[in-house]
Amino acid sequence: MIAARVRHAERADLPRVAELTAQHAEYERADHPPVPDLAQRLAGLLFDAAAPRLCCLVAELPDGAIVGYATCAPELSTWEAREYLHMDCLFLAPDHRGLGIGALLMDAVAAEARTRGLAEVVWQTPVWNEGAIRFYARRGALGADKRRFTLKVNP
Repeated sequence: MIAARVRHAERADLPRVAELTAQHAEYERADHPPVPDLAQRLAGLLFDAAAPRLCCLVAELPDGAIVGYATCAPELSTWEAREYLHMDCLFLAPDHRGLGIGALLMDAVAAEARTRGLAEVVWQTPVWNEGAIRFYARRGALGADKRRFTLKVNP
């Protein structure tokens, strides 16, 4: 286990979060990379909104290097008529995996859910990402097969 701490992101962290997001998109074989002004757009969601929904957590080493991040926001379950915390992203730089930092991020996301009075965290990972699936299973998470769809609409 490596010495690291997880904390809420600060505005100054967002360029590094944007870099990690680009690595994350590449790792997950995304059809398109994150937008070029991602750091500024995240700042708007995290710091400039009247009532921010998005939470961004960063994993920081003792030297100040940010090596991972997780983002989450509350969502609704119609079937259960309640809110839950949706973890949109969890990513660690490749050379910092397997060191216990992912567990620290997961614990911080769970703590965020508890702080918000939410009893469940829900997320998804690609079916081919067997390392992540094993990691989540070791943490006690239960998987459910679904297929994700996206429909572009004009605002």
